Amino acid sequence: MNTSTSAPRDTLTRGSSVPLAQQLAQRFAERIQQRLLLPGARLPSVRDCAQHHGVSPYTVVAAYDQLLAAGLLEARKQRGFFVREAAPRPKPAARAAPAAATPAHKPFDATALIRGMFQAEAATSPGLGTLPADWLDLPMLQSALRKVVSQSADALALQYGEPGGDVRLREVLAQRLNADLGIAATPAQVLTTVGATHALDLITRGLLQPGDAVLVDDPGWAIEYARLTQAGMRLLPVPRGADGPDLAAMERLVDEHRPRMYVTVSVLHNPTGQTLSLAAAHQILRLAERGDFLIVEDDTYAFMAPNHAPRLSALDGLKRTLYVSGFSKILTPAWRVGYLAGSTERIEKLTDLKLLSTLTTSPLLERAVALCLEQGQLRRHAERVTTRLDAARQRAVRLALEAGCQFITPPQGLFGWVDVGVDTERLAQRLLDLGWLIAPGLLFSATRRAGTLMRINFATAQDARFWKLLQQLRQEL
Repeated sequence: MNTSTSAPRDTLTRGSSVPLAQQLAQRFAERIQQRLLLPGARLPSVRDCAQHHGVSPYTVVAAYDQLLAAGLLEARKQRGFFVREAAPRPKPAARAAPAAATPAHKPFDATALIRGMFQAEAATSPGLGTLPADWLDLPMLQSALRKVVSQSADALALQYGEPGGDVRLREVLAQRLNADLGIAATPAQVLTTVGATHALDLITRGLLQPGDAVLVDDPGWAIEYARLTQAGMRLLPVPRGADGPDLAAMERLVDEHRPRMYVTVSVLHNPTGQTLSLAAAHQILRLAERGDFLIVEDDTYAFMAPNHAPRLSALDGLKRTLYVSGFSKILTPAWRVGYLAGSTERIEKLTDLKLLSTLTTSPLLERAVALCLEQGQLRRHAERVTTRLDAARQRAVRLALEAGCQFITPPQGLFGWVDVGVDTERLAQRLLDLGWLIAPGLLFSATRRAGTLMRINFATAQDARFWKLLQQLRQEL
């Protein structure tokens, strides 16, 4: 990949038997098919595209015409060319509810983010959603798996696991919840899942009905928006900033739409990095009691955050909260081990649903995670990661500020929420041409609102060449 600090034109192959217009059309078509350009995304203007690729405007018009004919684009009068939306799927029957509760646009196909996680190289992906591979402790993982296989092969490797999950893991998780996070839970109140996303999906399918209104943070996690929308829920975006969710806006939404649930990342929120204050947490719980809705607390980044950070589930005692977490962000994305904690009644219901959807989860991986927790290896690994992340954050913040960017929220945790001063959707396309994958703010908007914000991963935004290139492109755009 070209990672030069200059911004050379993304030149097409001249002298080829394939016309320039066709080459350009093929380049955009590939990005649309790979979900690197999402439905609703605006292509560069004819003039900008011609200047960037060093071709005539007529060549660009011809390329866009080919994409229009292929059904990949649509032209909007006096606005430009946009990636065409996929044909809408039939929606399930929904409860009668005010139409205004649903965003003006359906959230985009969130597989774009997933593909980025699978395909991206950390060295060229400042928008990556995970830790770099060289930050993870492979010897610890290998050792844990060897011990599990040698000590418990007959019991674990040759039969289904327990419906609720490995007993030993649930015991150590309940101990961690009580001792470290102040969340009162017994092993019977813990259910293991195939990663935190599976836990969130079980909660949606088990405790909601199509047509229910659900409060979500905006900005927030794109996969959650898409998952809830596909399940037939009506999203109620709650603006979230440096002080947490806008409680006045949340109260209005509760009064007008009577939501059934609020899904939130309370600690080291993605993408802002913000953590709820104790006062805000209390107000949210009071509002949930008054409005009679459940709170799903996604604590995916728990091992990167202080144990004393306020958890809604600790304050509530799992009465109207469900706590969700996992290990992919701190151990390895390859180990799909997550869990949720809640009241005994809700856990029993969700266990039945887990049996119908996946039968059980991997007893080998769950026992390996239990060993890492029991022996203190995971705690020591997390301490090393957070120390390294603190240093990476300081460097990335300095580079971003030197490049003329500003942080919308105080930098914390793994992610930074950055204002670059130009349309990050256009910026993402230019950077992609030069081999850099970023996460524009559009990816984190429940209403697909474009703007000047982007999320950076402090661990993968260390290359000064990226920030110099970003500064140059900001001036050009």
